[in-house]
Amino acid sequence: MLAKGQTVIQYMEQLAPKHVAEEGDKIGLQLGSLHKEITGVLVALDVNDEVVDEAISRGCNLIIAHHAIIFRPLQQLQTDTPMGKVYEKLIKNDIAVYISHTNLDITEGGMNDWMAEALGIENAVPLKDSHTEQLSKLVVFVPKDHHQKVLDAVLNAGAGWIGNYSHCSFNVEGYGTFMPREGTDPYIGKQGRMERAEEIRIETIVPLGIRGKVIQAMLKAHPYEEVAYDLYSMDLKGRTFGLGRVGKLKEPTTLGQFVETVKTGLNVEKVRVVGDLDRPVRKAAVLGGSGGKFLGSAVFRGADVLVTGDIDYHTAQDALMAGVALIDPGHNAEKIMKEKVAQWIKDKLTEHKYETPVYASEVNTEPFRFV
Repeated sequence: MLAKGQTVIQYMEQLAPKHVAEEGDKIGLQLGSLHKEITGVLVALDVNDEVVDEAISRGCNLIIAHHAIIFRPLQQLQTDTPMGKVYEKLIKNDIAVYISHTNLDITEGGMNDWMAEALGIENAVPLKDSHTEQLSKLVVFVPKDHHQKVLDAVLNAGAGWIGNYSHCSFNVEGYGTFMPREGTDPYIGKQGRMERAEEIRIETIVPLGIRGKVIQAMLKAHPYEEVAYDLYSMDLKGRTFGLGRVGKLKEPTTLGQFVETVKTGLNVEKVRVVGDLDRPVRKAAVLGGSGGKFLGSAVFRGADVLVTGDIDYHTAQDALMAGVALIDPGHNAEKIMKEKVAQWIKDKLTEHKYETPVYASEVNTEPFRFV
């Protein structure tokens, strides 16, 4: 059985929820339709002509990429331009393109956690906080015989997290009253008669980003025709999300030795380095893509070295004066996401008995050559 496009993207957004993305980021479906069976998924860092040809050759009609193919509003779509030809080929071959960018960077267990793990950074925390999760209190009243079913539904949907504790809830018994009116089909009682039912009040915490999912799960599990529930805004804040990661290395090392770790861990042949190769390195920061503007955050967090791409001349000079080393493995080092995302989606599809194949792109989209 092949998965529908919406199903594949649902799994992708479990990994990288759209609500954690930076404001204005060009994410989501950028081209094509998800209202179809997916014959194959190709995970790529960039989408260019070679990647589209790879998707066609593998029979894939969905590309999930990290970098947007439509970054600025299109004034016209000319198919005799290089990028226009790519759009035309995608459309003619019914290939949809979905982008997961800063949401994949920021999410827990995403791009920057993969990079931190590859570099041996332990107990990593965000380098730069971007936003804190908003929380709501869900209160729902359930008949006793359906209490466990509804409780399991909301907690399994992601409600009930407080710090590192999951499945947190409060439950208290009481009585609910109601009168079914004409046209109703009550689970308990009869039309026109006041009812008094033994019920349990469930209270739990729901993050804003999954509120719809939790409510849907609760309503599906609840036996009542009209469900009595409340949602309260809370001053209490949830998890903090942010770009980059910073933490201590498993073992103290030198900058020169750490350079080799970066080259091996991120699978790059060459890097640019700012700083004395003999200097000690104990605490490291990493940020996938172009992260030179976060040098100040690395200084504030006490990092000895910042690993990020696209370092410019003046940022390098600033780092020397600030006493922070820099390692630039290039923007393309984010290719680490290809195998990771492909494996995530593959596991989810297999778990739910889908046979849609998933591939990590083998096309090298690094635009630079080192000579």
